[in-house]
Amino acid sequence: MATPHITAKKGDIAETILLPGDPLRAKFIAENFLDNPVQFNAVRNMLGFTGTYKGKPVSVMGTGMGMPSMGIYSYELIHFYGVKNLIRVGSCGAYSDKLDLYDIILAMGACTDSNYAKQYELPGTYSAIASWDLLYKAKQVADEKNIDVVVGNILSSDLFYTPQEDVHKKWASMNVMAVEMEAYALYCNAAYAGVNALAILTVSDSLVTGKKATPEEREKKFTQMMEIALELA
Repeated sequence: MATPHITAKKGDIAETILLPGDPLRAKFIAENFLDNPVQFNAVRNMLGFTGTYKGKPVSVMGTGMGMPSMGIYSYELIHFYGVKNLIRVGSCGAYSDKLDLYDIILAMGACTDSNYAKQYELPGTYSAIASWDLLYKAKQVADEKNIDVVVGNILSSDLFYTPQEDVHKKWASMNVMAVEMEAYALYCNAAYAGVNALAILTVSDSLVTGKKATPEEREKKFTQMMEIALELA
């Protein structure tokens, strides 16, 4: 059952999986939130674990950076391991002046500057959106836990560094709240396969104010979005 990127056997991975970009964040989630976690992958140091949360099986695995990496891992998880609910738990950069560090976004939709959807040969521009069931449940969980979240549109970009100045202002003018690099590919893969996907993002830096979280904070302090995601199993 192994793929070129995942060495798990059939049944090693739960139907619900959390997908942080950073494999060390996957390890942190497994060690601090899951009961009896068992590691199922270490290929390319992309760590993956399966355990239980409140008695329900849940997996967590890193995906790396960017849509090509997310595209590979999410495709294999869906088509080779039968994963049905894929929940990205990642960081993002704020485009909105209404967002501060550690604010949480439920990404209802993902814009992109990528050609990822070109593979589907659609006669137009594909709007990548979250699965309603996961989005609705995540908002309910957040409300029950008194965790403030914002629901809206984000950008999945192929570019971390760009010579274009103030490009974030153009996206912000269309009410795009933040930028990350993976959700669009995840939403495309999930839609094409008929499974569920949602990106839950924590603001790690702001292109408006210049505030930034440290790498350690990104790895270990983004816990509220994990609490929401784990309840979706």
